[in-house]
Amino acid sequence: MTHPDLTDRPGLPSPRAAACSVVLQAEGLCFSYPECELFAGLSVAISPGVTFVRGGDGRGKTTLLRLLAGQLPAASGILKINGVSLRDQAAAYRQQVFWTEPRTEAFDQMTPTHYFDMQRQAYAGFDDGMLARCVAGLALAPELAKQLFMLSTGSKRKVWLAAAFASGAALTLLDMPFAALDKASMGFILALLQNAAAHPTRAFVVADYAAPAGVPLAETIDLGD
Repeated sequence: MTHPDLTDRPGLPSPRAAACSVVLQAEGLCFSYPECELFAGLSVAISPGVTFVRGGDGRGKTTLLRLLAGQLPAASGILKINGVSLRDQAAAYRQQVFWTEPRTEAFDQMTPTHYFDMQRQAYAGFDDGMLARCVAGLALAPELAKQLFMLSTGSKRKVWLAAAFASGAALTLLDMPFAALDKASMGFILALLQNAAAHPTRAFVVADYAAPAGVPLAETIDLGD
C-alpha cells in the first residue's frame, strides 16, 4: 500500500515532545457536568506529531477534544495555540483548529464538495493536493454530489477525515477516526497518521480506546478506565 505524503506518563509530554516546539498549551483546565467532574486542573503540552487520548466510556475523551477546540467552555483554565489565547483571541485561536463532531447533522444539507469549499475558505493552509489524495484513498468520488444526509455514517466520517488532513490546521482533533470505516479506509487513515507523526508543525490529537497501530506517539493523555 502506498502511504499518502504528509509532510509514558499520563498527561505529560514524552521525551520527543519535550524536544519539540509546543503547538497547544493547556493549563489548569477544569470542567464538570452536573452529574460528575471530568477534569480538575488538567495541564498538557501538545507538540507536533500525533498525541493519543485514551479512556473508557464516560471518561471525557470527546469532551476534552471539544474543550481543546474551543467549542465547549471550560470552567477555568488557559488554552493557547502557538501562543494565541482562546480567552483573549478566540477567533484567531479557532482558526488554527480543525474539529468536526463526527455525529453532527449541521452540514447535512450540503454536499461534500460544498463542505470542502467551506473548509478551503476557513483555512489558509488548505491543501487541495491532500484533499484529492484523500478523496481517492477513501473512495469518496461517487459521494461528492450527494447531500450529506444521504451518506452512510462511514461515508460522512470519511468526509470529515478528508477535510481534517487537508485543512493544514495547526491542531487537528480526531474523535475515534476508525469508527464505521471499511478495512481499506482504515488502512489509508492509519498511513496518514503514520506520516503525520513526523510532521514538523502540525499536531494531531486522536481520541480512541486503543492507540493507532504502528504510529509513533508524541505523547499519551490517559483519562483512565
